[in-house]
Amino acid sequence: MWKLKNAEGGSSWLQTLNNHVGRQVWEFDLKAGTSEDHLDVEKARADFNDKRFIQHHSADFLMRLQVIVLYVTGALNAVLSEMHKKEICRYLYNHQNEDGGWGLHIEGHSTMFGTVLNYVTLRLLGQAPDGGQGTMEKGRAWILDHGGATAIPSWGKMWLSVLGVFDWIGNNPLPPEIWLLPYFFPIHPGRMWCHCRMVYLPMSYLYGRRFEDLYYPHPLIQDILWGTLHKVVEPALMHWPGSMLRERALQSVMKHVHYEDENTHYICIGPVNKVLNMLCCWVEDSNSEAFKRHLPRILDYLWVAEDGMKMQGYNGSQLWDTAFATQALISTDLLDDCGPMLKKAHMYIERSQVIEDCPGDLNFWYRHISKGAWPFSTRDHGWPISDCSSEGLKAALALSQLPQDIVGKPIPSQRFFDSVSFMLSMQNNDGGFATYELTRSYPWLEIINPAETFGDIVIDYSYVECTSAVIQALVAFKKLYPEHQCKEIEACISKATRYIENIQRHDGSWYGSWGVCFTYGTWFGVLGLVATGKTYQNCSNIRNACEFLLSKQLPSGGWGESYLSCQDKVNFFVVSFFILSFYF
Repeated sequence: MWKLKNAEGGSSWLQTLNNHVGRQVWEFDLKAGTSEDHLDVEKARADFNDKRFIQHHSADFLMRLQVIVLYVTGALNAVLSEMHKKEICRYLYNHQNEDGGWGLHIEGHSTMFGTVLNYVTLRLLGQAPDGGQGTMEKGRAWILDHGGATAIPSWGKMWLSVLGVFDWIGNNPLPPEIWLLPYFFPIHPGRMWCHCRMVYLPMSYLYGRRFEDLYYPHPLIQDILWGTLHKVVEPALMHWPGSMLRERALQSVMKHVHYEDENTHYICIGPVNKVLNMLCCWVEDSNSEAFKRHLPRILDYLWVAEDGMKMQGYNGSQLWDTAFATQALISTDLLDDCGPMLKKAHMYIERSQVIEDCPGDLNFWYRHISKGAWPFSTRDHGWPISDCSSEGLKAALALSQLPQDIVGKPIPSQRFFDSVSFMLSMQNNDGGFATYELTRSYPWLEIINPAETFGDIVIDYSYVECTSAVIQALVAFKKLYPEHQCKEIEACISKATRYIENIQRHDGSWYGSWGVCFTYGTWFGVLGLVATGKTYQNCSNIRNACEFLLSKQLPSGGWGESYLSCQDKVNFFVVSFFILSFYF
């Protein structure tokens, strides 16, 4: 039976800053649970399987990447037990669409990207060509009926090339030499959104080590760019003296890969660059300490449920969830009942704050300051985020006002000050706040986005959610520390408020980028304005938002929203956020 282990290491190759606080890893224990427990688990699995085309659970495409890298590096059996493999196969079979293909996400129609990677993963896990009670045959038929695996977008082609079943010549060029450009170039990858650059960093290394688009539709400018790189630039860089520049670029890229690995304790910013970095470390030296430190961190991304085992999009959302839960519990005024929980939550929030910047010259490593910030998940992960820092600060400030004998000793004021300094440093010129860093380049860079699968990923944009969260945190801080950086805080709040007002849509909503979608965005938009003293009576933005919400209420009294609202920018969902908005 599967059980969740918390705050445990388990490997001499693991490193940690706080004794693994927040780490969550699933482990299979054959002796765990009663016979009734086992029956309940099997019933949940059967129920999900029977209703899988009606009631969707959760799906990802990330597990495939992990399995491919473990297979290529020969570590598949060392990291994944037979029970891991069984649950992964269960998960992949459960999320196959009725037409035989797989989509990019749970609601998505079948795509070549999803179907090829899922089919390949199942084969690598030992599934026969006719396995899965017809599942494998249906998947293979979908691929062949839709043009074959070579119609997969560029990210998929790269993974097939890593496996050695697709020639590198069919990939979009990702020359590592671009990392040697002066930083003032708008296309320098150091100016990209960190998630984007941290994926293309190891990709460029893999491309450079064995180089060289097939027929997938691109904008004309990309055809010209990739064609020039492929026909002119790459041949020059593959032979002396150009090969000397290639080698220098590869060494530079690997320095940045190792910097990311070491500063995240080999968790990495996300699961995609995690497995890519691991593969790069293996390519560089298959017996290296870096590669060995990567292996146990694979488990940090795995999650098991009734539909099987999947790979999370992060190593969890521990800090984010704890901060919101803490604020909710405090709002109940039920300290006698919630005190023990709040004390544990306080400990986690305190031990998860980032208390120092990454080492070295941050400009050289393309990193923003992080001292005083809070991450999305764990301290060992450590990447600073504006809205997570805001929610962490709000929770910590609220806890500091409660009796110490109930919730524990408050976080020192200086660490609150550090958090505020981090937030003030994150404000963009438009008054808004992005996620991890300042916006460093221009939206037009999206036209050379080579991913072909994901849009608006090249730079870090300002968002209503992040901006609202920072406003709320700074207002809460100002109430307790009115003299600290008062002018800077007032100026920041004023600019951020104007940003939120200016980006409200004509129908009264805000577009949310980190939840689905207008519901989420409007919730944050309203709360950000309310925090600054705006009300229904004195603010037309709030009145317009309320009219918008009322216009979308369903006959049942609730609200609903499809994921298509993110894609098409229309429609609605979730009741609770609306109630919070109307409360004010």
